[in-house]
Amino acid sequence: MTTYARLVAFALLAAAHPAAAQRAAGTTYDLVIRGGMVIDGTGGPRYRADVAVTGDRVVLVARQRTAETTPTRAKRVIDATGKIVAPGFIDLHAHLEPLPELNEAESHVRQGVTTALGGPDGSSPWPLGEYLAARERQGIGLNVAFLAGHNTVRRAVMGMAKRAPTPDELAHMEGMVAQAMGDGAWGLSTGLKYLPGGWANTDEVVALAKVASDSGGIYTSHLREEGLGLLGGVAEAIEIGRRARIPVVLTHHKAVGQQMWGKSVATLAMVDSARRAGVDVMMDVYPYTATHTGISVLIPDWAFDGGDSAFARRTRDPALRDSIRKGIVFNILNDRGGGDLRRVQFSRVSWMKELEGKTLADWAAMRRLTPTPENGADLVIEAELNGGANAIYHVLDENDVRRIMRHPQTMIASDGRLSRPGDGHPHPRAYGTFPRVLGVYARDAGVITLETAVFKMTGAPARRLGLRDRGVLRPGAVADVTIFDPRTVADRATFENPHQYPVGIDYVLVNGQLAVDGGNFTHAKAGRVLRRTTDAAAGRD
Repeated sequence: MTTYARLVAFALLAAAHPAAAQRAAGTTYDLVIRGGMVIDGTGGPRYRADVAVTGDRVVLVARQRTAETTPTRAKRVIDATGKIVAPGFIDLHAHLEPLPELNEAESHVRQGVTTALGGPDGSSPWPLGEYLAARERQGIGLNVAFLAGHNTVRRAVMGMAKRAPTPDELAHMEGMVAQAMGDGAWGLSTGLKYLPGGWANTDEVVALAKVASDSGGIYTSHLREEGLGLLGGVAEAIEIGRRARIPVVLTHHKAVGQQMWGKSVATLAMVDSARRAGVDVMMDVYPYTATHTGISVLIPDWAFDGGDSAFARRTRDPALRDSIRKGIVFNILNDRGGGDLRRVQFSRVSWMKELEGKTLADWAAMRRLTPTPENGADLVIEAELNGGANAIYHVLDENDVRRIMRHPQTMIASDGRLSRPGDGHPHPRAYGTFPRVLGVYARDAGVITLETAVFKMTGAPARRLGLRDRGVLRPGAVADVTIFDPRTVADRATFENPHQYPVGIDYVLVNGQLAVDGGNFTHAKAGRVLRRTTDAAAGRD
């Protein structure tokens, strides 16, 4: 019998006969969490229980306190009176690019996140197998899984060519996706708003999604458009899911720009209709009214055909530069610009650090320019020619955020990048997504219940991925556990001062080891690389 099989057998015995299970174990528990209210990740109501952990597994969830969970039978006891004991949170959309440097992942773990899915928006490590092996050798602070990125694959095969692939090129891309899936990828991600993925037609994406589907993967999509073209973007993602027969996640679902505010009513109706027709569509959302991406999102994509050097050459042609400028003005007025240069806030500017935290309007003022869309467009061109920049775009409506969050097929995900204090001026979601949902949207505003919030962070994303033993708190499950105070849990990161850890998350266990202990980060690197080939349940939920 394997170690896992023995643990499962023991867990079943523990659930039915706790005393007999403890005798059979022949040892004390490693950890007992006493007196807390368990929200187990299934969406069901909370209940008072003691939770026992041995090794990396939950071995007992005892609704009635018994001799088996007294402090004398445990190496360590945590008093969780007045606290919520929940499964560790699963971030279904995380930017893990800095993981080799920030391998402890403190900005995520302090939020209660124990598992994160990387490789979103069409960009992923390559070759994936080598990258995952390197992370295992290095040691990591949370469990990580990865998607295969369409933009990464397309760029490797076709560069920055604005055209359809040849049959040989498409076959090469299909082979790369198959290789990534064999290395343990959990599906395919696209960033159809970004290049070169934005130059792919639907047929190309369907062909690659079919490869991921054949290996049991999912498809996550940064839609082709989230502003004026939002409805078409949702329709395309649904069509890809239907044709490829693959579960879909509309990632960081939102409606960008004032002209589109309220259109989540229509997009959610499209999701409901697709599900009734048999297409398995879900969404994730973050609890903020601002997006974050590169400044190039304001530039028309044709300007980059052929790569960055081609963009620079075009800006030197007066007629082409004027066309680029007009396209940026349109996007400032109608899309990510929000119609106001004050809505574009710089987060990372390697060539002018003093701009970080400032807005496009602030930069115009520094240049003694009137903050018009036209002047803003000139500054955007200058920024891109200097090497680009990242920015926060304050262009979402709170009512859309709440409406999307309430939908039963929506999960919580940060879209946050691993961060460390003092490095740039990140979107506050990097530090505050999960506690913000618990504190602001569940406790204070009552948009969703606390049980629903936990489910959207745990059981729902685990089910979407097909994780068989995470996302729930039950005997036999992996001991990824988050303990928080429902009265005080809160985000502290703001758009003005983002480098602030949350409060009220007192303990976080990753694979049975304390990563946060009494509010203190332990620097434990107990995380694991999760591969679909070894960590997923057979079949799909």
